[in-house]
Amino acid sequence: MDKWQSPIAPGISWYQASAGERQTYPALDGSKSVDVAIIGGGYTGLQAAFTLAKHGSSVALIEAAHFGDGASGRNGGQMGTGQRWWPEDQEKELGYARSKMLFDMAEHAKQYLHDFAGTHGIDMEYMPGQMNVAHKKGYEADYRANAEIAAERYDYPHIRFMDRRETAERVGTQDYFCGVRDTGTGHIHPLKLLIGLARVAADAGASVYEMTRATGIRRKGGKIEVETPSGTLTADRVLIATNAYIGNLEPVTAAHIMPIGSFIAATEPLDAFPTVIPGGEAVCDSRFVVRYFRKSKDNRLLFGGRETYASKDVRDTAAAIRKQIVDTYPVLKDVEITHAWGGNVGITLPRQPFVREVQPGVTSIGGYSGHGVMLSNYCGKLYADMVSGKTTELDHLSQLDLPPFPGGARMRSPLLFLALTWFALRDRL
Repeated sequence: MDKWQSPIAPGISWYQASAGERQTYPALDGSKSVDVAIIGGGYTGLQAAFTLAKHGSSVALIEAAHFGDGASGRNGGQMGTGQRWWPEDQEKELGYARSKMLFDMAEHAKQYLHDFAGTHGIDMEYMPGQMNVAHKKGYEADYRANAEIAAERYDYPHIRFMDRRETAERVGTQDYFCGVRDTGTGHIHPLKLLIGLARVAADAGASVYEMTRATGIRRKGGKIEVETPSGTLTADRVLIATNAYIGNLEPVTAAHIMPIGSFIAATEPLDAFPTVIPGGEAVCDSRFVVRYFRKSKDNRLLFGGRETYASKDVRDTAAAIRKQIVDTYPVLKDVEITHAWGGNVGITLPRQPFVREVQPGVTSIGGYSGHGVMLSNYCGKLYADMVSGKTTELDHLSQLDLPPFPGGARMRSPLLFLALTWFALRDRL
Protein backbone atom coordinates (compact mmCIF):
# COMPACT_ATOMS: atom_id res chain seq x y z
CA MET A 1 0.00 0.00 0.00
CA ASP A 2 3.03 2.33 0.23
CA LYS A 3 2.41 3.59 -3.28
CA TRP A 4 -0.71 5.26 -1.90
CA GLN A 5 1.24 7.39 0.60
CA SER A 6 -0.59 10.70 0.47
CA PRO A 7 1.34 13.70 -0.85
CA ILE A 8 -0.97 15.91 1.22
CA ALA A 9 -0.71 14.54 4.77
CA PRO A 10 1.47 12.01 6.58
CA GLY A 11 0.38 8.51 7.40
CA ILE A 12 -1.32 5.63 5.64
CA SER A 13 -4.92 5.78 6.75
CA TRP A 14 -6.90 2.75 7.82
CA TYR A 15 -9.25 3.67 4.99
CA GLN A 16 -6.43 3.27 2.48
CA ALA A 17 -5.30 0.03 4.04
CA SER A 18 -8.80 -1.47 4.00
CA ALA A 19 -10.23 -0.15 0.73
CA GLY A 20 -8.52 -2.64 -1.55
CA GLU A 21 -6.95 -1.83 -4.89
CA ARG A 22 -7.70 1.69 -6.09
CA GLN A 23 -8.12 2.44 -9.76
CA THR A 24 -5.73 5.07 -11.07
CA TYR A 25 -6.60 7.76 -13.59
CA PRO A 26 -4.30 9.57 -16.03
CA ALA A 27 -2.91 13.05 -15.68
CA LEU A 28 -4.05 15.68 -18.17
CA ASP A 29 -1.76 15.63 -21.20
CA GLY A 30 -2.51 18.52 -23.51
CA SER A 31 -5.28 21.07 -23.78
CA LYS A 32 -9.00 20.39 -23.91
CA SER A 33 -12.24 22.34 -24.49
CA VAL A 34 -15.37 21.36 -22.52
CA ASP A 35 -18.64 22.81 -21.34
CA VAL A 36 -17.61 22.69 -17.67
CA ALA A 37 -14.18 22.40 -16.05
CA ILE A 38 -13.97 21.22 -12.44
CA ILE A 39 -11.03 21.77 -10.11
CA GLY A 40 -10.93 19.26 -7.25
CA GLY A 41 -11.60 15.53 -7.18
CA GLY A 42 -13.40 15.08 -3.88
CA TYR A 43 -17.09 14.43 -3.29
CA THR A 44 -18.28 17.82 -4.59
CA GLY A 45 -16.29 17.78 -7.81
CA LEU A 46 -16.87 14.14 -8.70
CA GLN A 47 -20.60 14.32 -7.98
CA ALA A 48 -20.83 17.40 -10.18
CA ALA A 49 -18.85 15.66 -12.92
CA PHE A 50 -21.09 12.59 -12.79
CA THR A 51 -24.35 14.56 -12.88
CA LEU A 52 -23.17 16.92 -15.63
CA ALA A 53 -22.06 14.00 -17.79
CA LYS A 54 -25.39 12.27 -17.16
CA HIS A 55 -27.16 15.45 -18.30
CA GLY A 56 -25.16 15.44 -21.54
CA SER A 57 -22.58 18.16 -20.80
CA SER A 58 -18.94 17.68 -21.68
CA VAL A 59 -16.93 17.93 -18.47
CA ALA A 60 -13.29 17.61 -17.45
CA LEU A 61 -12.17 17.34 -13.84
CA ILE A 62 -8.62 17.76 -12.56
CA GLU A 63 -7.25 16.76 -9.15
CA ALA A 64 -3.83 17.80 -7.85
CA ALA A 65 -3.21 14.47 -6.08
CA HIS A 66 -4.99 11.11 -6.21
CA PHE A 67 -8.75 11.05 -5.79
CA GLY A 68 -9.46 10.66 -2.07
CA ASP A 69 -6.18 12.13 -0.82
CA GLY A 70 -8.00 15.19 0.53
CA ALA A 71 -10.76 15.38 3.12
CA SER A 72 -13.24 13.28 1.11
CA GLY A 73 -11.14 10.14 1.50
CA ARG A 74 -9.67 10.77 4.95
CA ASN A 75 -12.49 12.16 7.12
CA GLY A 76 -14.34 10.80 10.15
CA GLY A 77 -17.12 9.28 8.05
CA GLN A 78 -19.98 10.62 10.16
CA MET A 79 -23.24 11.63 8.45
CA GLY A 80 -24.44 14.29 10.88
CA THR A 81 -28.10 15.27 10.68
CA GLY A 82 -28.88 18.83 9.59
CA GLN A 83 -26.28 21.52 9.04
CA ARG A 84 -23.19 22.13 11.17
CA TRP A 85 -25.16 23.88 13.93
CA TRP A 86 -28.21 22.50 15.67
CA PRO A 87 -31.35 23.89 13.99
CA GLU A 88 -32.48 25.80 17.06
CA ASP A 89 -29.15 27.68 17.12
CA GLN A 90 -29.37 28.40 13.40
CA GLU A 91 -32.94 29.57 13.89
CA LYS A 92 -31.79 32.35 16.22
CA GLU A 93 -29.72 33.81 13.40
CA LEU A 94 -31.78 33.04 10.31
CA GLY A 95 -35.34 32.63 11.54
CA TYR A 96 -37.43 29.49 11.54
CA ALA A 97 -38.35 29.41 7.85
CA ARG A 98 -34.76 29.53 6.56
CA SER A 99 -33.51 27.24 9.30
CA LYS A 100 -36.17 24.67 8.38
CA MET A 101 -35.26 24.91 4.68
CA LEU A 102 -31.60 24.26 5.49
CA PHE A 103 -32.50 21.35 7.78
CA ASP A 104 -34.73 19.81 5.11
CA MET A 105 -31.98 20.30 2.53
CA ALA A 106 -29.61 18.27 4.69
CA GLU A 107 -32.21 15.51 4.96
CA HIS A 108 -32.53 15.51 1.17
CA ALA A 109 -28.73 15.23 1.00
CA LYS A 110 -28.83 12.22 3.32
CA GLN A 111 -31.43 10.46 1.21
CA TYR A 112 -29.61 11.30 -2.01
CA LEU A 113 -26.41 9.71 -0.73
CA HIS A 114 -28.17 6.50 0.25
CA ASP A 115 -29.98 6.36 -3.08
CA PHE A 116 -26.82 7.11 -5.07
CA ALA A 117 -24.76 4.42 -3.34
CA GLY A 118 -27.55 1.88 -3.69
CA THR A 119 -28.23 2.62 -7.35
CA HIS A 120 -24.57 2.33 -8.32
CA GLY A 121 -23.62 -0.64 -6.15
CA ILE A 122 -21.21 1.27 -3.91
CA ASP A 123 -20.64 -0.49 -0.58
CA MET A 124 -19.82 2.48 1.62
CA GLU A 125 -20.10 0.26 4.73
CA TYR A 126 -22.96 2.23 6.20
CA MET A 127 -23.51 1.62 9.92
CA PRO A 128 -26.57 3.19 11.63
CA GLY A 129 -26.66 5.54 14.59
CA GLN A 130 -24.92 8.66 15.87
CA MET A 131 -24.61 10.08 19.38
CA ASN A 132 -23.77 13.66 20.33
CA VAL A 133 -22.53 13.80 23.92
CA ALA A 134 -21.87 16.59 26.42
CA HIS A 135 -18.56 16.98 28.23
CA LYS A 136 -20.05 19.59 30.62
CA LYS A 137 -22.95 19.08 33.00
CA GLY A 138 -24.32 22.54 32.25
CA TYR A 139 -25.29 21.48 28.73
CA GLU A 140 -28.06 19.11 29.86
CA ALA A 141 -30.94 21.53 29.30
CA ASP A 142 -29.75 22.23 25.75
CA TYR A 143 -29.50 18.54 24.95
CA ARG A 144 -32.98 17.84 26.29
CA ALA A 145 -34.35 20.70 24.23
CA ASN A 146 -32.57 19.54 21.07
CA ALA A 147 -34.45 16.24 20.97
CA GLU A 148 -37.80 17.94 21.61
CA ILE A 149 -37.23 20.71 19.05
CA ALA A 150 -36.11 18.27 16.36
CA ALA A 151 -39.34 16.30 16.69
CA GLU A 152 -41.80 19.13 17.26
CA ARG A 153 -40.45 21.90 15.02
CA TYR A 154 -38.36 20.10 12.40
CA ASP A 155 -40.42 16.93 11.83
CA TYR A 156 -37.46 14.76 12.78
CA PRO A 157 -38.49 12.15 15.39
CA HIS A 158 -35.25 10.16 15.41
CA ILE A 159 -33.35 12.04 18.15
CA ARG A 160 -33.80 11.02 21.79
CA PHE A 161 -32.22 12.43 24.97
CA MET A 162 -29.92 10.19 27.02
CA ASP A 163 -29.25 10.80 30.71
CA ARG A 164 -25.82 10.21 32.22
CA ARG A 165 -26.41 6.52 32.96
CA GLU A 166 -27.62 5.72 29.45
CA THR A 167 -24.88 7.82 27.89
CA ALA A 168 -22.25 5.91 29.85
CA GLU A 169 -23.74 2.58 28.80
CA ARG A 170 -24.07 3.43 25.12
CA VAL A 171 -20.70 5.20 24.74
CA GLY A 172 -18.86 2.93 27.15
CA THR A 173 -17.23 5.64 29.27
CA GLN A 174 -18.05 7.79 32.30
CA ASP A 175 -16.52 10.82 30.58
CA TYR A 176 -19.79 12.44 29.48
CA PHE A 177 -22.74 13.87 31.39
CA CYS A 178 -25.57 13.30 28.89
CA GLY A 179 -26.24 13.13 25.19
CA VAL A 180 -28.67 12.62 22.34
CA ARG A 181 -28.94 9.52 20.16
CA ASP A 182 -29.92 9.88 16.52
CA THR A 183 -31.21 6.70 14.87
CA GLY A 184 -31.95 8.46 11.57
CA THR A 185 -28.34 8.72 10.46
CA GLY A 186 -25.05 6.85 10.74
CA HIS A 187 -21.49 6.57 9.47
CA ILE A 188 -19.60 5.21 6.46
CA HIS A 189 -16.22 4.22 5.02
CA PRO A 190 -15.54 7.53 3.22
CA LEU A 191 -12.81 6.30 0.89
CA LYS A 192 -14.91 3.40 -0.41
CA LEU A 193 -17.62 5.91 -1.29
CA LEU A 194 -15.05 8.14 -3.01
CA ILE A 195 -13.56 5.28 -5.03
CA GLY A 196 -17.02 4.25 -6.19
CA LEU A 197 -17.93 7.82 -7.05
CA ALA A 198 -14.83 8.29 -9.21
CA ARG A 199 -15.67 5.08 -11.08
CA VAL A 200 -19.26 6.15 -11.65
CA ALA A 201 -18.23 9.61 -12.89
CA ALA A 202 -15.76 8.14 -15.37
CA ASP A 203 -18.28 5.54 -16.56
CA ALA A 204 -20.82 8.33 -17.15
CA GLY A 205 -18.46 9.96 -19.64
CA ALA A 206 -16.72 12.62 -17.54
CA SER A 207 -13.02 13.11 -18.31
CA VAL A 208 -11.29 12.80 -14.94
CA TYR A 209 -7.60 13.44 -14.34
CA GLU A 210 -5.40 12.86 -11.31
CA MET A 211 -2.02 14.42 -10.49
CA THR A 212 -2.95 17.57 -12.40
CA ARG A 213 -2.74 20.82 -10.44
CA ALA A 214 -4.56 23.97 -11.47
CA THR A 215 -2.12 26.88 -11.52
CA GLY A 216 -4.39 29.69 -12.68
CA ILE A 217 -7.87 30.72 -13.78
CA ARG A 218 -8.39 33.47 -16.32
CA ARG A 219 -11.08 34.72 -18.69
CA LYS A 220 -10.16 34.96 -22.35
CA GLY A 221 -12.39 35.69 -25.33
CA GLY A 222 -15.66 34.91 -23.58
CA LYS A 223 -14.33 31.60 -22.24
CA ILE A 224 -12.63 30.61 -18.98
CA GLU A 225 -9.21 28.98 -19.05
CA VAL A 226 -7.89 26.75 -16.28
CA GLU A 227 -4.15 26.50 -16.57
CA THR A 228 -2.13 23.44 -15.53
CA PRO A 229 1.53 22.49 -16.05
CA SER A 230 0.49 20.00 -18.74
CA GLY A 231 -2.24 21.81 -20.65
CA THR A 232 -5.17 24.22 -20.51
CA LEU A 233 -8.84 23.48 -19.97
CA THR A 234 -11.10 25.92 -21.81
CA ALA A 235 -14.72 25.99 -20.63
CA ASP A 236 -17.90 28.01 -20.47
CA ARG A 237 -18.13 27.42 -16.71
CA VAL A 238 -15.74 26.42 -13.95
CA LEU A 239 -16.44 24.81 -10.58
CA ILE A 240 -13.83 25.24 -7.85
CA ALA A 241 -14.25 22.28 -5.49
CA THR A 242 -10.88 22.27 -3.74
CA ASN A 243 -12.31 23.08 -0.29
CA ALA A 244 -9.40 23.28 2.22
CA TYR A 245 -6.78 22.92 -0.52
CA ILE A 246 -7.47 26.16 -2.38
CA GLY A 247 -4.01 27.58 -1.68
CA ASN A 248 -3.41 30.73 -3.72
CA LEU A 249 -5.51 29.66 -6.70
CA GLU A 250 -8.48 31.96 -6.08
CA PRO A 251 -8.45 34.77 -3.47
CA VAL A 252 -12.18 35.03 -2.62
CA THR A 253 -12.37 31.33 -1.78
CA ALA A 254 -9.12 31.49 0.18
CA ALA A 255 -10.47 34.38 2.25
CA HIS A 256 -13.62 32.47 3.22
CA ILE A 257 -12.44 28.85 3.59
CA MET A 258 -9.72 28.17 6.13
CA PRO A 259 -7.84 24.85 6.27
CA ILE A 260 -7.45 23.30 9.72
CA GLY A 261 -5.72 20.05 10.57
CA SER A 262 -7.85 17.03 11.41
CA PHE A 263 -6.20 13.88 12.77
CA ILE A 264 -7.47 10.34 13.23
CA ALA A 265 -5.99 7.15 14.67
CA ALA A 266 -7.23 3.58 14.33
CA THR A 267 -6.72 0.95 17.01
CA GLU A 268 -6.38 -2.77 16.64
CA PRO A 269 -9.76 -4.58 16.74
CA LEU A 270 -11.44 -4.20 20.14
CA ASP A 271 -12.81 -7.72 20.44
CA ALA A 272 -11.73 -7.80 24.10
CA PHE A 273 -13.62 -4.56 24.92
CA PRO A 274 -17.31 -5.13 24.11
CA THR A 275 -18.45 -2.21 26.31
CA VAL A 276 -16.87 0.40 24.00
CA ILE A 277 -19.78 1.74 21.91
CA PRO A 278 -21.64 -1.58 22.09
CA GLY A 279 -24.34 -0.41 19.65
CA GLY A 280 -21.84 0.56 16.96
CA GLU A 281 -22.96 4.20 16.65
CA ALA A 282 -20.70 7.10 15.76
CA VAL A 283 -19.98 9.63 18.53
CA CYS A 284 -19.04 13.31 18.57
CA ASP A 285 -18.77 15.50 21.64
CA SER A 286 -19.48 19.06 22.68
CA ARG A 287 -15.92 20.36 22.79
CA PHE A 288 -15.15 23.27 20.50
CA VAL A 289 -12.13 21.29 19.32
CA VAL A 290 -14.44 18.35 18.83
CA ARG A 291 -13.58 14.73 19.53
CA TYR A 292 -15.28 12.33 17.12
CA PHE A 293 -15.03 8.58 17.16
CA ARG A 294 -16.72 5.38 16.04
CA LYS A 295 -16.10 1.71 15.50
CA SER A 296 -15.38 0.26 12.08
CA LYS A 297 -17.00 -2.85 10.69
CA ASP A 298 -13.97 -4.87 11.82
CA ASN A 299 -14.37 -3.48 15.37
CA ARG A 300 -11.53 -0.95 15.47
CA LEU A 301 -11.92 2.36 17.24
CA LEU A 302 -11.42 5.26 14.82
CA PHE A 303 -10.78 8.31 16.99
CA GLY A 304 -10.32 11.85 15.69
CA GLY A 305 -9.53 15.30 16.99
CA ARG A 306 -8.87 18.69 15.45
CA GLU A 307 -5.89 20.22 17.12
CA THR A 308 -3.21 21.19 14.63
CA TYR A 309 -0.11 19.46 15.92
CA ALA A 310 3.10 21.14 14.87
CA SER A 311 4.96 17.92 14.03
CA LYS A 312 4.31 16.08 10.78
CA ASP A 313 5.74 12.85 12.21
CA VAL A 314 2.99 10.23 12.13
CA ARG A 315 4.25 8.86 15.44
CA ASP A 316 3.58 12.22 17.07
CA THR A 317 0.06 12.20 15.59
CA ALA A 318 -0.51 8.71 17.00
CA ALA A 319 0.79 9.75 20.43
CA ALA A 320 -1.42 12.85 20.55
CA ILE A 321 -4.55 10.91 19.58
CA ARG A 322 -3.63 8.08 21.97
CA LYS A 323 -3.73 10.58 24.83
CA GLN A 324 -7.28 11.61 23.85
CA ILE A 325 -8.32 7.97 23.54
CA VAL A 326 -7.01 7.13 27.01
CA ASP A 327 -8.62 10.28 28.46
CA THR A 328 -11.94 9.00 27.12
CA TYR A 329 -11.39 5.27 27.57
CA PRO A 330 -8.79 4.54 30.29
CA VAL A 331 -9.38 0.82 29.74
CA LEU A 332 -7.75 1.15 26.30
CA LYS A 333 -4.39 2.39 27.62
CA ASP A 334 -2.53 -0.67 26.29
CA VAL A 335 -4.39 -1.08 23.00
CA GLU A 336 -2.21 -0.81 19.92
CA ILE A 337 -2.70 2.00 17.40
CA THR A 338 -2.23 0.55 13.94
CA HIS A 339 -2.80 3.60 11.74
CA ALA A 340 -2.62 7.37 12.22
CA TRP A 341 -3.22 10.01 9.58
CA GLY A 342 -4.26 13.58 9.06
CA GLY A 343 -5.23 16.21 6.55
CA ASN A 344 -7.07 19.47 6.21
CA VAL A 345 -10.77 20.20 6.44
CA GLY A 346 -12.23 23.48 5.27
CA ILE A 347 -14.13 25.68 7.71
CA THR A 348 -15.86 29.03 7.34
CA LEU A 349 -16.16 31.67 10.02
CA PRO A 350 -19.86 30.95 10.80
CA ARG A 351 -19.42 27.18 10.09
CA GLN A 352 -21.85 27.31 7.15
CA PRO A 353 -21.04 26.07 3.63
CA PHE A 354 -19.54 28.55 1.18
CA VAL A 355 -21.29 28.75 -2.21
CA ARG A 356 -20.50 31.77 -4.36
CA GLU A 357 -19.87 32.86 -7.92
CA VAL A 358 -16.39 34.29 -7.31
CA GLN A 359 -16.10 35.65 -10.84
CA PRO A 360 -18.39 35.44 -13.88
CA GLY A 361 -18.92 31.80 -14.71
CA VAL A 362 -16.72 30.55 -11.87
CA THR A 363 -18.49 29.04 -8.85
CA SER A 364 -16.73 27.95 -5.67
CA ILE A 365 -18.26 25.46 -3.23
CA GLY A 366 -16.76 24.21 0.04
CA GLY A 367 -16.28 25.08 3.69
CA TYR A 368 -18.48 22.29 5.02
CA SER A 369 -16.83 22.72 8.43
CA GLY A 370 -16.65 19.04 9.31
CA HIS A 371 -20.19 18.30 8.13
CA GLY A 372 -19.51 17.48 4.52
CA VAL A 373 -20.00 13.76 3.89
CA MET A 374 -23.61 14.31 2.83
CA LEU A 375 -23.59 18.01 1.98
CA SER A 376 -20.60 17.91 -0.35
CA ASN A 377 -22.07 15.11 -2.43
CA TYR A 378 -25.42 16.86 -2.63
CA CYS A 379 -23.92 20.24 -3.44
CA GLY A 380 -22.04 18.69 -6.37
CA LYS A 381 -25.30 17.29 -7.70
CA LEU A 382 -27.13 20.59 -7.15
CA TYR A 383 -24.43 22.55 -8.96
CA ALA A 384 -24.76 20.28 -11.98
CA ASP A 385 -28.54 20.59 -11.90
CA MET A 386 -28.21 24.37 -11.72
CA VAL A 387 -25.89 24.41 -14.76
CA SER A 388 -28.51 22.36 -16.58
CA GLY A 389 -31.09 25.09 -15.94
CA LYS A 390 -32.91 23.72 -12.91
CA THR A 391 -33.89 25.70 -9.82
CA THR A 392 -32.18 23.96 -6.91
CA GLU A 393 -31.68 24.09 -3.16
CA LEU A 394 -28.15 25.37 -3.76
CA ASP A 395 -29.70 28.83 -3.54
CA HIS A 396 -30.32 28.22 0.19
CA LEU A 397 -26.55 28.23 0.66
CA SER A 398 -25.53 30.87 -1.87
CA GLN A 399 -27.85 33.34 -0.12
CA LEU A 400 -26.07 32.94 3.22
CA ASP A 401 -24.02 35.97 4.25
CA LEU A 402 -20.62 34.51 5.06
CA PRO A 403 -17.93 37.01 6.11
CA PRO A 404 -14.27 36.38 5.30
CA PHE A 405 -11.78 35.47 7.99
CA PRO A 406 -10.17 38.58 9.47
CA GLY A 407 -6.54 39.48 9.11
CA GLY A 408 -5.96 39.30 5.38
CA ALA A 409 -3.90 36.67 3.62
CA ARG A 410 -0.87 36.99 5.90
CA MET A 411 -2.64 36.96 9.28
CA ARG A 412 -5.57 34.55 8.76
CA SER A 413 -3.64 31.41 9.66
CA PRO A 414 -1.84 32.83 12.74
CA LEU A 415 -5.11 34.26 14.08
CA LEU A 416 -6.90 30.96 13.55
CA PHE A 417 -4.11 29.08 15.32
CA LEU A 418 -4.41 31.40 18.31
CA ALA A 419 -8.20 31.00 18.37
CA LEU A 420 -8.03 27.19 18.21
CA THR A 421 -5.39 27.14 20.94
CA TRP A 422 -7.59 29.30 23.15
CA PHE A 423 -10.69 27.17 22.62
CA ALA A 424 -8.69 23.97 23.17
CA LEU A 425 -7.56 25.43 26.51
CA ARG A 426 -11.17 26.26 27.40
CA ASP A 427 -12.20 22.69 26.56
CA ARG A 428 -9.55 21.32 28.92
CA LEU A 429 -10.51 23.65 31.75
